[in-house]
Amino acid sequence: MSFKVVNPANGTVLRVVDSWTEKQLDAALEQAAAAAPDWRALPLAERCRLLTRVGEVLRARREELARTVTGEMGKLIKEARGEVDKCAWVCDYYADNAPAFLADESIETDASRSLVAYQPLGTVLAVMPWNFPLWQVMRFAAPALAVGNTGLLKHASNVPHCAQLLEEVFLEAGVPAGVFTSLMIPSSMVARVIGDPRVHAVTLTGSEPAGKAVAAAAGQHLKKSVLELGGSDAFVILEDADLELAVDQAVASRFLNAGQSCIAAKRFIPVTAIADEFVERFRAKVEALQCGDPMDEATRLAPMARFDLRDDLHQQVVDTLAKGAVAVTGCMPQPGDGAWYQASILDRVEPGMRAYSEELFGPVAIVIRAADEADAVRIANASDFGLGGSVWTRDAARGEQVARRLECGCAFVNSLVKSDPRLPFGGVKRSGYGRELSLLGIREFVNAKTVWVR
Repeated sequence: MSFKVVNPANGTVLRVVDSWTEKQLDAALEQAAAAAPDWRALPLAERCRLLTRVGEVLRARREELARTVTGEMGKLIKEARGEVDKCAWVCDYYADNAPAFLADESIETDASRSLVAYQPLGTVLAVMPWNFPLWQVMRFAAPALAVGNTGLLKHASNVPHCAQLLEEVFLEAGVPAGVFTSLMIPSSMVARVIGDPRVHAVTLTGSEPAGKAVAAAAGQHLKKSVLELGGSDAFVILEDADLELAVDQAVASRFLNAGQSCIAAKRFIPVTAIADEFVERFRAKVEALQCGDPMDEATRLAPMARFDLRDDLHQQVVDTLAKGAVAVTGCMPQPGDGAWYQASILDRVEPGMRAYSEELFGPVAIVIRAADEADAVRIANASDFGLGGSVWTRDAARGEQVARRLECGCAFVNSLVKSDPRLPFGGVKRSGYGRELSLLGIREFVNAKTVWVR
């Protein structure tokens, strides 16, 4: 088997990468197992020094990494550079904060000394997606390796060179071979890796079906798992919102990465009092987003990552329009050789339509009109997903109260939802479980061990 990488901007084949054999996979697992004891025993300060060095190598190879991302999955080159910068940031963050996060915690008991010690679990498998092919990996790898775990990466099949370059970055930084390894394997081999006794935990960012498969395999072998799955984030616009700010951020949140982000705003929920004005202002801004070469600094809308994803999105749009939704703008594939889709808005979306209940993973915004604040919160929560959400109002206290009522893992007031190394990231309901980033993220793959001394 092999992985064929197609440039989504023009349909040309960039490279073909052979999948590993069982023998090659076993050798990688054995190398990770062999590297684990020495990496775990390395002083935390030295692991943090190496993590800082990883950040330096990322910055030094910024342009190469960014161009590889754009070529393999189509992201705008300026967004790809920003992704590299964010990866370096998360390395610095954990290099600076891991000593405090992992310090023993003394607890007063009837013992002469009792404490909680945070120790590594072992080897963690990461199953990662293509939409942020560097950031999704590094937000797992930085904290996991700082703890003293070793990491295995099973990356998406359309970004194999990104995976290979990440392994190169770790090696160039001086991280020993086997501590971070990219596995060139198909999805059909993931369950076999999870079941291997040399693997101790698994984390996945991806679709709900992939999450169910990984969770089932992890459960079968009683191994810790963290899942970050899909999202259909609500963007609630109240009658006192600053509409200029809300519209600008609506465009940024929905169309970043051609709309292919789990935490992109997908359901725009304006209250009746300002709905018409919001939609008209939104339309004017969205129509200014023209498809173009993602390597061109001036381009504002990238292609989708694959042709099949573009076609699936369009079918969701067609089915929704057939049920009575209104095409405000776009809602059609863009002619050309690449996997292009027009920047689009669907208005008057209602229950019973696919766009109301499904995640639309691409450059299509859906508008669901609400009668008032209470109705907007009801609509926002009427979803199987619960990753992120945002509230837009000039009253910050009101915004915080509404944010607290949203059923999601991340709620923002007057800002688009984003991941930040300093804050925990993850969802509820069908958006997964567990947390990445911050103090909570570094403690997901540890043994929180009680030590009691008489």
